[in-house]
Amino acid sequence: MKPSESIQGVQSTTHPKVVVVVGFAEALAAPEVVWSLVDSGFTVVAFARKGRHAALRHSRHVTIHEIAAPENDSVAALAELAAFLESRRDALHDHHVLLPLDDVAVWLCSQIPGSSGWVLAGPRGPCAELALNKQRQIEAALAAGFNVPATFIVSSAEEFSRWPRHFPVIIRPAEAVSVHETRLRKGRNWICSDEGELKQAQSAWNGGALLVQPYLEGTGEGVFGLATSNGIVAWSAHRRLRMMNPHGSGSSSCVSEAVPDEVKAPVAALIQSSGWRGLFMVELLRSRDGRLWFVEFNGRAWGSMALARRQSLEYPAWTVKLAIDQTLPVRVPAPTEAVVSRNVGRELMHVLFVLRGPQSRAIRNWPSVWATLTGVFRFHRRGSFYNWRKDDWRVFVTDSWYTIRDQILKRN
Repeated sequence: MKPSESIQGVQSTTHPKVVVVVGFAEALAAPEVVWSLVDSGFTVVAFARKGRHAALRHSRHVTIHEIAAPENDSVAALAELAAFLESRRDALHDHHVLLPLDDVAVWLCSQIPGSSGWVLAGPRGPCAELALNKQRQIEAALAAGFNVPATFIVSSAEEFSRWPRHFPVIIRPAEAVSVHETRLRKGRNWICSDEGELKQAQSAWNGGALLVQPYLEGTGEGVFGLATSNGIVAWSAHRRLRMMNPHGSGSSSCVSEAVPDEVKAPVAALIQSSGWRGLFMVELLRSRDGRLWFVEFNGRAWGSMALARRQSLEYPAWTVKLAIDQTLPVRVPAPTEAVVSRNVGRELMHVLFVLRGPQSRAIRNWPSVWATLTGVFRFHRRGSFYNWRKDDWRVFVTDSWYTIRDQILKRN
């Protein structure tokens, strides 16, 4: 399905000279975001971590600029990004837009001052805090009316000792990224079924506030939209068919579905109370009793952007246009039939994770090998793949390879 005529008109005539800088190039959604912007007529440049492999480096539609990895030196990364943005300002473009693609980039781009001459198509100030602070998200979700699992905040070993032992639990970092001296770091998750597994998690914990919540088994769902000055438009949703790692990770396969009526009101309340603008995702879990639970709020491009784009939902391009001019109308295409989208590298890793088996006794419903092989290699009539584009096929091949290689190296 092609975009509506009004959207095509905006793409071709409204902002003919716009340069968009996106990053990081290593983000899972980076190829699809770049293609959305390129197809809208924007000039696109991506910033990447120095020396880091990224499928987007093999694209013919974008140029890459390297900066220091914030995980090694956040001060240098910020200085190098600021210097690069200053060098890219020119009279050839009417607008200069900065679009962060992952949580580290959200933090980095929110530090670029508004006086830089670059329009930030992402969060700043309180909205950036909402995007990166999961404790703040839980508070906002409760106020908006979501079902939220009981949450215990732990910041020290002493607080761990005071936590009431109710197993199984999932332990997550309270901040998507945090600054330690001059380095940015991201925490990890643990699922614990008993005191023994909890002690293993504590020994691997390297500091930072944690969220301790009951571990709920169920199916991951996502609700997406575009927040404008006139409310939310372009609602969509997906359901995970498989996670790359059944122990808990991003999806390797998902299917589009209608937005559940029960979540529209709390999503709208959360967006309105925060003053959020641009694309967003609310991650949910449907437990086995049918209840939907709030998991987290993502204020940047999500991994399954391919699924949205296969439905002609061009969230990245729309976000850039609205960052330039909030008055632009956004008219989305009519709903399509259910679409399935899969990440080949993650699907193959899913098979390996299933063969390895669960790493916590808390997980009672592990996929069978036969069901996994049947699901992964099944043909879907309305199926598609992440990061596939005929005129940019090298991105697809390298993305699949890098995904498998990086996960195997990480496990070793």
